[in-house]
Amino acid sequence: MAILYIVGTPIGNLEDLTPRAARILAQVSLVAAEDTRVTRRLLSHLGIRPRTTSFHQHNWREKLDGVLAELGQGDVALVTDAGMPGISDPGSELVVAAAQAGFKVEVVPGPSAVTAALALSGFSGDAFLFLGFLPRRKKDRQAGLREASSSAAPLVIFEAPHRLRATLADLDTVFGGRPLAVCRELTKLHEEVFRGTASEALEHFESPRGEVVVVIQGRPVETGAQPEAAGEDEAATDLDLRRRLSGLRQDGVRAKDAVARVAETTGLAKNRVYQVWVELGREPR
Repeated sequence: MAILYIVGTPIGNLEDLTPRAARILAQVSLVAAEDTRVTRRLLSHLGIRPRTTSFHQHNWREKLDGVLAELGQGDVALVTDAGMPGISDPGSELVVAAAQAGFKVEVVPGPSAVTAALALSGFSGDAFLFLGFLPRRKKDRQAGLREASSSAAPLVIFEAPHRLRATLADLDTVFGGRPLAVCRELTKLHEEVFRGTASEALEHFESPRGEVVVVIQGRPVETGAQPEAAGEDEAATDLDLRRRLSGLRQDGVRAKDAVARVAETTGLAKNRVYQVWVELGREPR
């Protein structure tokens, strides 16, 4: 039976393609690519010329049956412009459809902008929260960032150069002086890693170019706190709770949704969260 190969491709430096990925791309009968022009440059670098077809977020519905039909005749490789298909990139629909149709699906791991940026950031990578590309609207971006701000693990964000400054401004609003790393043009000739705060990054990146990954340090977790510090911890929790709920109020989120969201992300009881919500509603504006 034919196999659908999910193939990871270089995120910049073509030398990062694995030998296995090169072999698979050379032997399949078809390569389904996010952008055939980008993929042909990689294939030309390898000195191979398999058939290619486009498969991306705008045409996957029209292309799906055709690619499945090709699988009925031979192996197919699924690739995107850079990195792993399905990770903030198209392709997951084909994976599901191929598996449901009874075809074997195999992954050929490759470079990852997520793990590369996390390693470069210097923050602990024991766990992390991947947010992918943030919403385009400022209101939605800030709401998502506030929801994720309680994570003790680092946050990883993808961003396009023309939206980087707007995102850094939102990060400054939500996270203040929390440390972050801005990783630009990973594995390419002009690779750059900026470490500092969001406000400092705003001063540094006046006209950013190239694809960007931002890694924000997780919320610091206090260890070995003494009993007498319990009151201070409680006050800090209340302050954070009020900040979160105030932000959601400003975003126009309904009481029920705001309470449920904050209770889930903080682990606090809903009745406590609701009480603070009500108190905020009584305060003069």
